[in-house]
Amino acid sequence: MNDILAANAEKTEEQGRPTAESLRVARAAGAFALRTPQKYGGEGAGAVRTARVLAELGRDCPSTAWIAGTCLTAKTLAAGTVSEDVEREVFADPDVLFSGSGNPAGGRAERVEGGVRLTGRWPNMSGCEDATWAGLGVMLDGVFSFALVPTADLTVDRTWRVAGMRGTGSHTVVADLVVPEGRVGALRLPGPPEDRMLYGLTVLGPVVGATFGALDAVRAMFASGRTPYMTPYTSMGESPGARHWLADAARLADRAERTMLSVAAAADAGGLSAADQARLSEDMADSARDCRSAIELMLDLHGASGFATSNALQRFWRDVAVGSRHPHLNPYLAVERYGAVLAG
Repeated sequence: MNDILAANAEKTEEQGRPTAESLRVARAAGAFALRTPQKYGGEGAGAVRTARVLAELGRDCPSTAWIAGTCLTAKTLAAGTVSEDVEREVFADPDVLFSGSGNPAGGRAERVEGGVRLTGRWPNMSGCEDATWAGLGVMLDGVFSFALVPTADLTVDRTWRVAGMRGTGSHTVVADLVVPEGRVGALRLPGPPEDRMLYGLTVLGPVVGATFGALDAVRAMFASGRTPYMTPYTSMGESPGARHWLADAARLADRAERTMLSVAAAADAGGLSAADQARLSEDMADSARDCRSAIELMLDLHGASGFATSNALQRFWRDVAVGSRHPHLNPYLAVERYGAVLAG
């Protein structure tokens, strides 16, 4: 565990963005450079490495891990999309923090003298208040494209008011400016299957990590000398039922992690068919549901005190509840897609 991330997790949530210390820890861990191309000094990491790092960060601060995941997705989309000159510019610092949204619905792009005019609003831009670059999905000349804009040139509308993942600062950015044409490029859709799996893993990793963070909190409660309320037991561990519940929660967390790493290994191996991709997407949704089930058992173990605002368990619970509902982890759509592929 990283003591600095854990110590700053509550403050990160309170202020709605990671503390400066938390961002320094993530940067020092190489989290922001994982998907910076190697030719620009980054790691160009694969899916297993990416999932492990994000889960490790999420164990201490899910919001910081989530922002790192968003950064990795935006960098993956940017690489090979914009001009080489722009790549050299934006990746000059391999650890630079990106924010991004691939949703073009709220914005407009049109060619004008001097470049491309961007106007509109892009919601759910995790980490936008701390990022140097923002990647914005746009439709340009009828083509789904990606524009890179310095966040200093955008306005942030603080619209992120949610129950969990509060520290991600996933606000709305507002644009009304002209950017050089080289900073806008057509996205390679649907893109490599491995990248599509990676996008899901960047949101699953923080969720799995948060589940283990919750497990750490519950195991600390077992070690604290606390007793089950109104029972003759002298410790939580003396109760067979409590031990059983703890084992079940740990089993579900372990299964979620194994599933995540299995998907990541398949992505790194490559050669994924349409059926493989649909099945692996369903696996990721199952992993997220295991995380939710594990935390429910932990809350039962902890009782009402687990919901105290001073208790880290309730924060992990809210973060998992929100993060696991990301569209990349949607269980009924995953089943729908897999069934459609199997049915031809």
